[in-house]
Amino acid sequence: MDSTTLEAMRAALRGPVIGPQDPEYRDARTIYNGMIDRRPAAVVRCADAADVMAAVDFVRDEGLELAVRGGGHSGAGLCLVDDGVTLDLSPMRWAHIDAAARTGRVGGGTLLGDLDHAAHAFGLATPSGILSTTGVVGLTLGGGHGYLTRRYGLTVDNLLAADVVLADGSHVTADENENSDLFWALRGGGGNFGIVTSCELRLHPVDTVGVAITVWPVDRIREVLEWYRDFLPQAPEDLNGFFLALTVPPGPPFPEEIHGQKMCGVVWCWTGDPELLDATLKVVDEPGPPAFHFTSPMPYPALQTMFDALLPSGLQWYWRGNFFDRITDDAIAVHAKYAENLPTDLSTTHLYPVDGAAHRIGPDDTAWAYRDAVWSGVIAGIDPDPDNAEAIRQWCVDYWEELHPQSMGGTYVNFMGVGESQDRVRATYGDHYDRLSAVKQVYDPDNFFHTNQNIAPAGRP
Repeated sequence: MDSTTLEAMRAALRGPVIGPQDPEYRDARTIYNGMIDRRPAAVVRCADAADVMAAVDFVRDEGLELAVRGGGHSGAGLCLVDDGVTLDLSPMRWAHIDAAARTGRVGGGTLLGDLDHAAHAFGLATPSGILSTTGVVGLTLGGGHGYLTRRYGLTVDNLLAADVVLADGSHVTADENENSDLFWALRGGGGNFGIVTSCELRLHPVDTVGVAITVWPVDRIREVLEWYRDFLPQAPEDLNGFFLALTVPPGPPFPEEIHGQKMCGVVWCWTGDPELLDATLKVVDEPGPPAFHFTSPMPYPALQTMFDALLPSGLQWYWRGNFFDRITDDAIAVHAKYAENLPTDLSTTHLYPVDGAAHRIGPDDTAWAYRDAVWSGVIAGIDPDPDNAEAIRQWCVDYWEELHPQSMGGTYVNFMGVGESQDRVRATYGDHYDRLSAVKQVYDPDNFFHTNQNIAPAGRP
């Protein structure tokens, strides 16, 4: 981008336009995943939807590459692009709650913690992720799952409307009645169709939840996973529990004697009667006595922030995911092999349940293509030291390649890592890919929005 274009953008937009010579540039191009090092020609911090519309026109007319940053949590770094323009929506960070209607509207740069805080004042919440620093819109466009999924579905199942800036710079609303084809595609199709400047979500009565953490020595992983795969799908939908392998971090609630030990376990969330949590989880002794079992009532936003300090911005990340309809004995053997050899203290694997209420949505009602999946898995190599980047990447890739044959073929699109193939995108959308491609042809026929897990317009390779 030449200096004339840069100055023209600065004159036309309310938000700052940051170029490589500006002192803010280094921070402006920093995202959550410290492994990503890209240098945009400019970072445009959009103040409002009008800024987004004008910036899209500038970028398109100049023939530049475009990336969009909401919360900046893209594991694959898709919110930055070398020599192009990143539209940073972080100034558009707000949450408005309609308690009577049980809905919340958020801006394109709003984080989960912002929505959780605003909704909690009214005893409300919506299903989302497990880190409060994640962007609401980016998570939603990929599908969105977390502690409330078994009870209230995926985040996209609770999306009511979205305001979208299209490739031609126009601004439209998408919901069940207006631009309904676009609305269908937004519910799981990622950032392929436009820039969502705000969206409206359904909220549910969630206030204080029961939280539990159960861990066993990692050499018990086979027994634990055999028990978990049978127990959770038939448990009440008020109970959510994601499985993980971990190195126990120093600090509460974990006792000092297990700090630094490799463990496997489950993080539980209970939305039912608080008095019934302990009785519901009496079964945790069945795979063998746990090394540690903790239960406590907790405000929902506190649960959502529980891992924030452990996983701050700037760590090296490499991740890949898979959907599973069952946890096979062969898959358990792979999990055991790699969990017993976690390459760093923060590296982990998670299995998130995506059954319960998420299974009551029709298979073609949204772009999410795996309504029969029971778990969404992710393998994440994580470490603060850039010197360990290749080691955590290789551990993740090796683990994924051994585990993938036990999967359903596709993955939660937000769990796709750097450098995965276009075949993986097609596998993730399955039978929905062609329909998504047709919607793409209507709303973005030139594939202007392609810095994403890309769905090509119909008729293009």
